[in-house]
Amino acid sequence: MAESDKKLSLDPTDLRVLELLQNDASLSNQDLAAAAHTSPATCLRRVKRLVEAGVIERRVAILSPERLGAGLTVLAEITLDRQGAEHLAAFEARAVAEPAVQQCYRVSPGPDFMLVMQAPDMAGYHALVQRLFTQDANVRNVKAFFNVHRAKFEPRIALPVIA
Repeated sequence: MAESDKKLSLDPTDLRVLELLQNDASLSNQDLAAAAHTSPATCLRRVKRLVEAGVIERRVAILSPERLGAGLTVLAEITLDRQGAEHLAAFEARAVAEPAVQQCYRVSPGPDFMLVMQAPDMAGYHALVQRLFTQDANVRNVKAFFNVHRAKFEPRIALPVIA
């Protein structure tokens, strides 16, 4: 078993630190340590270990699409004309390289991909369609769904209950 395939053992302090960081990744180490009921040195070591183990992939700011002029959220099912491994990989690379694509998933069964995209408006979406789904993109079908109301957006992972 490769080192990266081993499951990391997390104790209650690790879980507290992860829960706190999911709520607010901007906490200073001092504040994080105090809230996790541990020393700053211990907290720093644990966060470093969690980052190195890949449990914490990255820390980001979550921005408001509406306030930044990207208020149209599009969920799209993409079916390719040819589904060979090289064709799937080529479309995936194309989608991942497009800044308007926030999330890209290969899925089964059904379409080949599900994309979550942000556009400023319908004209912006049309331009995105022209860039992403035409000109040798091997796309047979696109079924797009447009957000009319976001009831929940929570990029959290449910952690085991802390004892």
